[in-house]
Amino acid sequence: MAGSTASGGFGARTSTPRPTGVAVELLVVHNISLPPGRFGSGSIERLFCNDPTPHPHPHPFLELLADLRVSAHFLIERNGRATQFVGCSERAWHAGVSSFAGCHGCNDFSIGVEMEGTDFLAFEPVQYAALAQLTRALRAALPLRAVRGHSHIAPGRKTDPGPLFDWNGLPGRPTCRRTGCPRARSRQMQAMR
Repeated sequence: MAGSTASGGFGARTSTPRPTGVAVELLVVHNISLPPGRFGSGSIERLFCNDPTPHPHPHPFLELLADLRVSAHFLIERNGRATQFVGCSERAWHAGVSSFAGCHGCNDFSIGVEMEGTDFLAFEPVQYAALAQLTRALRAALPLRAVRGHSHIAPGRKTDPGPLFDWNGLPGRPTCRRTGCPRARSRQMQAMR
C-alpha cells in the first residue's frame, strides 16, 4: 500500500470528528469509477479532495458531482495502489443513510474503502490482495468486527461493491463476534466507569 492524500483540501471538509467514545467496528466496501466505467482518470481523487479547478478531461457526468461533498478513508485502484484520504480517527462521508446491527448512521463507526471498479466488471486480484492487507492492518489497530458491502448496510439504495465482488477472495474477513449497536455499547461502557 502506498500513497496518502488529505481529503477536504480545497472546499468544505468531507470528514469530521467521530462521536466521542464510538469504536470503529465496521469496514464498508464500495466501488467507484469516474466517469462511470472509466478507470485511472484522476476524477476520484479530485472528488474526494474537493478539487474545484477545471478538470483536465471534462465529462458531462462529472458536472453532476460539482457540489457533492463525499469522502472515503481509502481508495484501492485497479493496479492495487491504496491511497488514504481521511484518517481512521475521522468520520468520512461514504455510507449515507445506512444501518448495521440495529444502529443507524454507519459513518459514525465505520471505515469506508472504495474499490475502483463497477458492479459489472470483476475486480483485479491485486485489488483483493491490497484490500486483504489493508483489512489486516486495520484489524490490528481497530476493533473491527465485520466487513460488509455498501449494499448490505443500505439495501435497496445501494448495490456496491456489486455481484461480481468475490467475498471469498478476502481472506481473514472479520465476522460479527458481538451484537448490538456500537454506539449503545459505547454508552454502556461509559456508564460502567
